[in-house]
Amino acid sequence: MTKTPKRNGDYSDDVHDGLTFEVIEEEDTNEGQRVKKRGIYLWPNLITTAALLSGFYSIVASMDGHYIQAIYAIFLAALLDGLDGRVARAIGAQSPFGEQLDSLSDLIAFGISPAILMYSWSLHGLGRIGLACCFVYAACAAFRLARFNVQIGVVDKRYFIGIASPLAAILVVCLVWVSKDYSTIFHVKDKAIQIGYAVFMVVTGLLMISNMKYYSFKQMDRKRVPFIVMLPVVLVLAAMTYNIPVGILIVSTLYVLSGFITTFFAHKEEALEDE
Repeated sequence: MTKTPKRNGDYSDDVHDGLTFEVIEEEDTNEGQRVKKRGIYLWPNLITTAALLSGFYSIVASMDGHYIQAIYAIFLAALLDGLDGRVARAIGAQSPFGEQLDSLSDLIAFGISPAILMYSWSLHGLGRIGLACCFVYAACAAFRLARFNVQIGVVDKRYFIGIASPLAAILVVCLVWVSKDYSTIFHVKDKAIQIGYAVFMVVTGLLMISNMKYYSFKQMDRKRVPFIVMLPVVLVLAAMTYNIPVGILIVSTLYVLSGFITTFFAHKEEALEDE
């Protein structure tokens, strides 16, 4: 069966003939109609694929014992993950295919890669217990991404429900980085340290699937703020340059702890609205 293109470039039939690498998906037109279109948007999906490559490379580097390269690869994936969505919105290239590809890329880059990094770095010393703790982290990342997909358009965009998977990955990455820089303090073969890492992986994973609310800062993208607000931001960035991994770890940890405060005030606000 063949497909006859319509005048607007859409296709009247979505049945594929033989071997194909084509994608057909429905989109809304300006008139409110749903039409089927063939193909994908190049630039946002290319950036997402680059993030996927970074996550894959991090896994390979971790297995080869090149931990710094694995760390840099995850940071690069986080940068690309923040870029692809903005590019898609800027050029009007958002699509269901892009959303699904982004989630799969995030699972590799921020779920599997950090788990492999931590297991290769230290938790292999705990045997199956270390493996199980790393799997809990990876599974929670998958659960969090799946929940995020089904709740798009339902939850309050001001907040993330549970810590975002890129932030969870940054926490794991920075802990490994700090441990590597301060190896005299963090003895990776010490059972107490390994148990601490194992607990950290499980707790971080559970925070991803928790109902804790974290401010997303999405509403500040186009919002003006007083000039004085830049001063503490500059001071924090200046302090972080003294020791980048320690600085990022501290800032990320403070953001994670802020979820308890944000959740408290969010529940209090909801209670006042219900009265």
